[in-house]
Amino acid sequence: MGAPKFSIVIPYKQRLDNIKLAFAALAEQTMDRSEFEVIVGALENSPEFTSVCEEFSDRLNIVTVMSGVEWNLCHARNLALRHVSGQVLVVLDADMVVPSRFLENLYTRYFQHGQQICVVGQMIGYGDVVRRDVEAVEVLPFSDYRKVLAELETEGNVQLDYRWTPEYASAFARFPWVYACGALVAVPSAIVRKHDLTYEEGFRGWGPEDQEWARRVSLTGTPIVLGEGVYGVHLPHSRNQVDQSETEIANWRFYLSKWPALDVEMAIAYDELEADRLYPEAAREVAAAVPVDGQQLGVVRGTINGRSVLVVGAAIDTVSHAPAPWISTMFDEHTSREVLPLAGIALPYTDQSIDECRVLAPVLQLSTGFQDTILREAERVAVKVVAPEAAALR
Repeated sequence: MGAPKFSIVIPYKQRLDNIKLAFAALAEQTMDRSEFEVIVGALENSPEFTSVCEEFSDRLNIVTVMSGVEWNLCHARNLALRHVSGQVLVVLDADMVVPSRFLENLYTRYFQHGQQICVVGQMIGYGDVVRRDVEAVEVLPFSDYRKVLAELETEGNVQLDYRWTPEYASAFARFPWVYACGALVAVPSAIVRKHDLTYEEGFRGWGPEDQEWARRVSLTGTPIVLGEGVYGVHLPHSRNQVDQSETEIANWRFYLSKWPALDVEMAIAYDELEADRLYPEAAREVAAAVPVDGQQLGVVRGTINGRSVLVVGAAIDTVSHAPAPWISTMFDEHTSREVLPLAGIALPYTDQSIDECRVLAPVLQLSTGFQDTILREAERVAVKVVAPEAAALR
């Protein structure tokens, strides 16, 4: 027998009600069960979860890989990823239920001819709760969701996720990886294996781990597309907005430290549509701020007289990222320095973690809005900020 068409990877911990509904939806797929497998990366070992798997064993081919480590979404996905055998990988969160023709439609429209693309699916209802506290959850029977899914299937071209609206078309075209949410995404397994596209386990809690993964997918030359008729309904579960926001901030800064680039800075500093609108202007101004060929704006962190100092608006080499000689002489000799190709619109450092931030004159070449954003970020990370007078007086 050949490889199944799909391997569905589901990360899991303590979402028993959700995954039971997700299994129920997968058990009603019009695609024959021999043509897909479900692989769960479970970061727990509970008899209740095992019982649910056994309940669906006659309708689904379920493989569960278990680990007792603390919750880490990326680790859970990676556990399952190592065991896929299908032609196409589908990453599906445990809080998603999909319509009965989901796999058949996904294969027929996007993968039956061996297309090398990454398909993003809609997460219907997710946008309504992602920024809200959810304390009490009513668990509905699958028959309720079956009815909702059936009604959606009769509507044809469903577009209920904000990412599919016309106002986001420009943002998706410019930064498609930003919108590749890991709760519902599909890509050929061969691409994942060839480029070692596992998830970055340095992320902890809620945040942009899926965007970082999709960025690496995009860098392989694989197009990321919004799937037509590819969607699922998001299931309710408890959510603490304070905890979510704290991990989101930390994860974005981790993302920026790994991928120090203007588009990530913009995504942190502004909301999605504003970042897309401002990006072309920011790119032009940042490129022009250092007029010397072979140099660009950067930030340099090191010690001066034994105190931690961050220099923003430094000239650095565009290839090696080595600071210009006059920048290097500012710092203590024979000490380590961190150099990042950032404008300073966003920084990967924690609040008040640096003794002093020096904002240099090239920042004045930027428009007022970007200058103000850089100064606010400098004030966030440093106890003391020294800036050019024209910017400091604003």
